[in-house]
Amino acid sequence: MTTILGLENFLEAHADLVAGKRVGLLACPSSIDRGLRSSIDILHRHPAVNLVALFGPEHGIRGDAQAGAKVASAIDPLTKLPVHSLYGKTQKPSADMLRDIDVIIIDLQEAGVRFYTFVATALYVMRAAAEARLSVIILDRPAPINGTHVEGPVLDPAYMSFVGPAPLPIRYGMTIGELANMFNDDNLDCDLHVIPLRNWKRDRWYDQTELPFIPSSPNLPTLDAVTLYPGTCLIEGSNLSEGRGTTRPFEYIGAPWINAEALSEQLNDLNLAGLRFRPVYFVPTFGKYQGELCAGVHLYVTNRERFQPVSAMLHALQTLKRSYPDDFAWRAPWVPGRHRPIDLLWGNEGLRRHIDSDRPVEELIKSWEPGLTRFLQLRARYMLY
Repeated sequence: MTTILGLENFLEAHADLVAGKRVGLLACPSSIDRGLRSSIDILHRHPAVNLVALFGPEHGIRGDAQAGAKVASAIDPLTKLPVHSLYGKTQKPSADMLRDIDVIIIDLQEAGVRFYTFVATALYVMRAAAEARLSVIILDRPAPINGTHVEGPVLDPAYMSFVGPAPLPIRYGMTIGELANMFNDDNLDCDLHVIPLRNWKRDRWYDQTELPFIPSSPNLPTLDAVTLYPGTCLIEGSNLSEGRGTTRPFEYIGAPWINAEALSEQLNDLNLAGLRFRPVYFVPTFGKYQGELCAGVHLYVTNRERFQPVSAMLHALQTLKRSYPDDFAWRAPWVPGRHRPIDLLWGNEGLRRHIDSDRPVEELIKSWEPGLTRFLQLRARYMLY
C-alpha cells in the first residue's frame, strides 16, 4: 500500500492551517509528492497557500550545491520568490528573514542519522520561529532506513554542533515529525503542527513505501548509500576517502596507501552481520585524494535487517588502524582549537580514544547501551506510527 506523505495529507485535509497567512517553506530536491512534483511548485501554485519565501538547507532548494559548499541567498528563477539560505552566512533564520512570514512549513526528507545536517536545520528553524512567535508545520516523511533500528552513542551535549545538534544516537529510528515533537518538548515552546503520514509502518524501509526515491544530497544518491551512511560517514573523521567524488559515495572507502585485496580479506574474515566487502580502486574527482588512485573496499549490505552500520564501521576502523599504523590518522579540527571531526560525528571522544588504545570494539558497543536505553524510553513517547 502506497504511503501517503505529510505533504499530500496537508493538501487534502489541512490547508486551512495557512488560510490568510503568509507562508515560508523549507524544502529540498526530495520534497516531492508521489507524482514527482516539487512541494515548492505545488504550494506556489495552490490557490489557498500564499507562499512568500523559500528557505534552503545544505545543497540548496534545487540540490545544486555540493557538500560543505556555502549557498548564497537569491531569487528562485522558477517561482521568483526570495530564497533564504540556511547554509551560508547563517544556519538559523534571522529576524529579517522572518519579518514578513506568519507560518513556516518544513518539508524535508532527512536520512534518519544524527549527523545529517537537515536535523540541525529543522531544529534551528523551529527555534527561530518560537522566538519570533511564528507557527511551524512539519509535513512528515518516512524514516528512510526504517523507524525501528536504533544504534550508536547518544551525543554528549558538550559536543553539540551542526552535525550533532541534539542528544540523539547516531541512528535514531524516528521520522522528522516525531523528532520535531521531541525537540519542541525540550523547552522550545514552538506553535507546532505535525501533519502525519498515512499507510506507513515503522518497520518499512523507503523502498517499501511505493514512493520514488529522490536524493536529498548529491552524495547519498541511492538507498544503499543511505543504509551505509550511519557507519561510513565516520570515515569523514579520518584521512581515508569516504568515496566522495566517485559514483559510489559512502559505499567506497579507501586511500592511496591501502592494499585493497588484503583489506577486503581481513574485513570479510570478521564475518560482520549482513555485510560483505570486495576490493575496489577509484580516483576521486573531488574531495580527499582528488585525482589520485585510491585502493580500498566496496561495502555490500547482504541483509539490511541484521546489518549494524555503526558497529560494523568500528571494526573496520580498528582493522585499518592496526594494519596501517603509520598512514592512518584522524583529521585535525575544522576550526583550530575545537573538537576533532571524528569526535563531533561520534558525539564524544570515545571512538577515537578507544581505537587509538586498541581496545576491543565490543567494549565500546557496550558503553553506549545505558544511554541508548534511556533514549528508547524517551523516544517511545513521541512515536506517531
